[in-house]
Amino acid sequence: MNYIDTLLARNEDFARAQAAAGTLMPSLPEQLPHVKAVIIGCADMRVDPAQLLGLEPGEAVVMRNIGGRVTPGLLQQLGLLGRIGEVAEAIPGGGSEFHIIVLHHTDCGITRLAGNPEMLAGYFEVSEAELAEKAVTDPEAAVAADVAVLRAVTGLPPQWLISGQVYDVATGSLRVVVPAAPLRTS
Repeated sequence: MNYIDTLLARNEDFARAQAAAGTLMPSLPEQLPHVKAVIIGCADMRVDPAQLLGLEPGEAVVMRNIGGRVTPGLLQQLGLLGRIGEVAEAIPGGGSEFHIIVLHHTDCGITRLAGNPEMLAGYFEVSEAELAEKAVTDPEAAVAADVAVLRAVTGLPPQWLISGQVYDVATGSLRVVVPAAPLRTS
């Protein structure tokens, strides 16, 4: 049995248990009002938001990339998600409290790319001169920078809450860098 066979067997067990418990996911318009957050995190396998935050299925949209960074590509994905909600005629959070959580971590692999400014500039779609603003080697400053970028996105509802945390891979604890507050004040 290879690894894919193992994963498929695990999925069969999962599907059987979900069906028996009556907890299969509802359709998109029914599910969106129950989503409480969008979590932007790193692709690092040590930092799975569902595991470290104890998320239940359907509780959050988790978007992961290298460094957990807000990039032009991630902003495009957020726009697409917003449009999906519009088309489905469902608002994430169903009018209740809704969060955007920027989640970075210590010992992130992206810090090892500091010596490759051309690569990082391409990833962020900025000039090498603008790269310092991304604070690639400092997770706390990087969280603050990414929260600032999201606050400037006028297409996001101003009443949504935004926060930023850094997960310490050595201790398993989260540090709040940017406390939860509305994206913008009216």
